[in-house]
Amino acid sequence: MVDPVFSGKVLELDLGSVVPCLSGPKRPHDRVALDNMKADFNDCLTAPVGFKGFDIGKENLEKSSDFTYEGKNYTLKHGSLVIAAITSCTNTSNPGVMLAAGMLCKNAKDKGLQVPPYIKTSLSPGSGVVTKYFEESGVQKYLEDMGFYTAGYGCMTCIGNSGELDEVVTEAVQKNDLVVSAVLSGNRNFEGRVHPLTRANYLASPPLVVAYALAGTVDIDFEVTPLGQDQAGKDVFLRDIWPSMEEVNGVIEKVLHPKMFVDTYKNISKGTPRWNALDAGNDKTYNWKEDSTYIHNPPFFSKLALELPEISDIDNAYCLLNVGDSITTDHISPAGKIALNSPAARYLKERGVKPLDFNTYGARRGNDEIMARGTFANIRLVNKLMGGKVGAETVHIPSGEVRSVFDASNEYQMNNQDTIVLAGKEYGSGSSRDWAAKGPYLMGIKGVIAESYERIHRSNLVGMGVLPMVFLNGDNADSLGLDGTEQFSIKLNGGNLSCGEHLDVVTNTGKTFKVQARLDTEIEVEYFKNGGILHYVLRNMVSK
Repeated sequence: MVDPVFSGKVLELDLGSVVPCLSGPKRPHDRVALDNMKADFNDCLTAPVGFKGFDIGKENLEKSSDFTYEGKNYTLKHGSLVIAAITSCTNTSNPGVMLAAGMLCKNAKDKGLQVPPYIKTSLSPGSGVVTKYFEESGVQKYLEDMGFYTAGYGCMTCIGNSGELDEVVTEAVQKNDLVVSAVLSGNRNFEGRVHPLTRANYLASPPLVVAYALAGTVDIDFEVTPLGQDQAGKDVFLRDIWPSMEEVNGVIEKVLHPKMFVDTYKNISKGTPRWNALDAGNDKTYNWKEDSTYIHNPPFFSKLALELPEISDIDNAYCLLNVGDSITTDHISPAGKIALNSPAARYLKERGVKPLDFNTYGARRGNDEIMARGTFANIRLVNKLMGGKVGAETVHIPSGEVRSVFDASNEYQMNNQDTIVLAGKEYGSGSSRDWAAKGPYLMGIKGVIAESYERIHRSNLVGMGVLPMVFLNGDNADSLGLDGTEQFSIKLNGGNLSCGEHLDVVTNTGKTFKVQARLDTEIEVEYFKNGGILHYVLRNMVSK
């Protein structure tokens, strides 16, 4: 037996400092203590537009919208909840929090409490095992009593698959431009991801999802405000119905056993009857159907030659977008709803697809035509070229006209004009989404100049032959006096760049500055010389 060797570093944690938390309203790493949620949300309402701000003027803070749903009258205000989802992610594999959510529903039901019916509630565990122990413990019924029916297993609301809100709820939100909320037990709450209308999105544990659903708002302090009244008219606070750890552990010990997992997982590879009935045929290659709006033959290899391509310099490139910090892969390539007035919607309409069947970008990720049109289509994107206006638009610099980002990029490509993107810190943060690199490639974007990158997205850009570059010496577009209307030229030496090479950027306005090419390894240099990892791999396969 070898004694362990310790580093000598001691970490201390005061368990008394651990408190219940949520995160939001726009990023998963913006933690908010539960007892500070009400104050934090109200601070966000009036703060300037940003990760913790909505810039609601004081004259608009008390705005509300009345509506009728299923014969009853309701009122929406800033902070009102319209989506509550116990949705797939790591915490739906935790029986403790899942059973606590079910037990909370039972206790609420016993007190006569009910989730407002207009709130879109859903339950989508990550495993069928959850359903088994819900049923065995008896809490499934109470979850359904509160509206949390099992919608399926896997990513749903967290990835933007919440579906439409009821029409009267949508109208009530839009009538007074209300900052309404979603609370979900997922791990992503970036802008525009959960639902286009929920501007405040908070991540929480499953039982807290139930708690906020019962409250109907995030503008609440559970310690001082009751959830409602019981059958006798007595105030019911969250503390009155919250199940204790001992109660939850007692149920876990009673209902959870290994056989549940064995019985569930042994059937994973069998497939459903509908899937098994599909005839794959004997052809070893996929039979592409040009009229399919779901699966389309992408153009990635359409111009592939065996010899290495000539990597051209970035020459008089126009700035397609000038964006700030924390532009996420959801801003670059949203996975959720296809907006009715978007280029992707126009493409679908031209092919006879009705709006009801548009589905989501995530569902149509096998069609490059749609995903290219969905690039930078996030309705919450802030592009400095648009003067702070929120939306998926930009200025086509040569004409000065405002267009969708896709339409502008399409015109640049038709005129053989290079484009780049200017960005701030943490460009590409969030989910590692391949289309956040494929989309810019299809748009003809030659490079991105940012202050810093999320590591996987930087690598993905290299893999698609889009050059990631960083400003030097703490500079950024603003400090260098760049507004994005300039043209940018950068010599790339035919792609023969060394790792981390410094490059000179020259603008048509006479400004010059240096950037570092973020080709961090020798293999990344090879990928870039080949025009991307796909071309590199295929050339190597053919050569062997």
